[in-house]
Amino acid sequence: MEKIFYRPNEAYVGDVIPFSKDGYAYLYFLYEDRKVPKTGMPWHLVRTKDYVTFEKIDEILPSGGKNKDDFNCYTGSIVTDEKNVIHLFYTGNNPRTKDETGGSLQLVMHATSTDGMKTWVKHEELTFGPNDDYEIHDWRDPFVIYDEEKKIWRMLLAARKKVGPERRRGVTAQCISTDLESWEITSPFWDPDKFVAMECPEVFKWGDWWYFVYSEFSDGFTTQYRMAKHLDGPWTSPKHNNLEGRAFYASKSLFLNNRRYFTGWISTKEANSDDGAWQWAGTMSTLEAKQNVDGTLSFCLPSEVISSIKNRTLNDINVQLKREDGYQSFMLNEKTNESTSYSKFTVDVSSNTKDWGVLLRASEDGDQSYVVRVEMNNNRMVFDRWPRKQLGSEQWQISGDVPYYIELERSIDLSSGRHTIEILQEGTIGVIVLDQKVTMSVRMYDKLEGKLGLFVDDGEVDFVSLERRG
Repeated sequence: MEKIFYRPNEAYVGDVIPFSKDGYAYLYFLYEDRKVPKTGMPWHLVRTKDYVTFEKIDEILPSGGKNKDDFNCYTGSIVTDEKNVIHLFYTGNNPRTKDETGGSLQLVMHATSTDGMKTWVKHEELTFGPNDDYEIHDWRDPFVIYDEEKKIWRMLLAARKKVGPERRRGVTAQCISTDLESWEITSPFWDPDKFVAMECPEVFKWGDWWYFVYSEFSDGFTTQYRMAKHLDGPWTSPKHNNLEGRAFYASKSLFLNNRRYFTGWISTKEANSDDGAWQWAGTMSTLEAKQNVDGTLSFCLPSEVISSIKNRTLNDINVQLKREDGYQSFMLNEKTNESTSYSKFTVDVSSNTKDWGVLLRASEDGDQSYVVRVEMNNNRMVFDRWPRKQLGSEQWQISGDVPYYIELERSIDLSSGRHTIEILQEGTIGVIVLDQKVTMSVRMYDKLEGKLGLFVDDGEVDFVSLERRG
């Protein structure tokens, strides 16, 4: 049973809508039961003070039913006005309502609460769609923020222009309001001419910087961020602008106790198989963001999550691997399985080392395993598996030429010297953290237990210590 990572019984977590109030993180999420035929998409809710213990509150925004615009209640946002009325904006969709192209409409819908979010009243009369500049099938994920400088409310939306190259029409549309009820569509917030769409937009200020977060599916399927000194931009991309890899998607964030947390979902795979296609929705997961001196963001596991895993041991392992012209591995006595575990390796990497890393759930000799590989020359960390799929009579005939799981790579500036690599495992989920800077979430279905191993490829690495929990 998964404990660190929340998932409702017999259902899955879709897009998360975080909201902080009274010392709690309220994590609203799209409840995906994967039933056929579909019964409509509601919002459910859990809340937490520490991202370790979750209080389940169940359904809070129901599907409107088969004849309503909000048969599916998709992603949105929550804000509080000057009278302490709480406003919930969401995407309404009914697949039965289609235009001549066969596409179903997406609409912005509105609900309010005056009893501290115990109950919500829907205001169907305030529903609105796009103007003639935008496609009616892509008008979703309203994110509302108050602009203190201009004294207006802004709403950002995932939208698509009607004209332009088919795969580059994605735009972050923008509406403005003075009362949260009547909205005027204005000039786009961001119009980059580069993506199919940018889902789940969000902006927030942290110190001197504004951050714009969105999830795109064009060149990659990742959540990204950009930075600016002003809410109106220009929005520049940091060198490493992905929050995470392919498995962690639709992440949105909040401040809680002066710390910034990003919550999204780790995708499941079809047929519960390593070779299955990624699916929409999965298991809730949270990362903590740290702000660097230059304003860029680093990501790690919340410290409370790590400390919640008991039975801590810290050992000097003093394993030196040196092979200047090949590969060398070393198998530890420690084993991992589906139960919750945490491993933190501290290593010293010599200059001119090509690759090094950790083997997970490995066979006794390390020949079969999942692989966390740190590629020094390529400045990245990747997730791999050996052997890769079923092989043909020749290695390249099936998938031997695929160097790692596609989109499970994380770029990072690397140099020789000391590094840390942390690995949190629970059930089929793994979250890997390199140098408290970048994280990579993964699924591991086909190998549920095995040994921990270490390796070096063309170089020298000293594995200094290992902290184990679980």
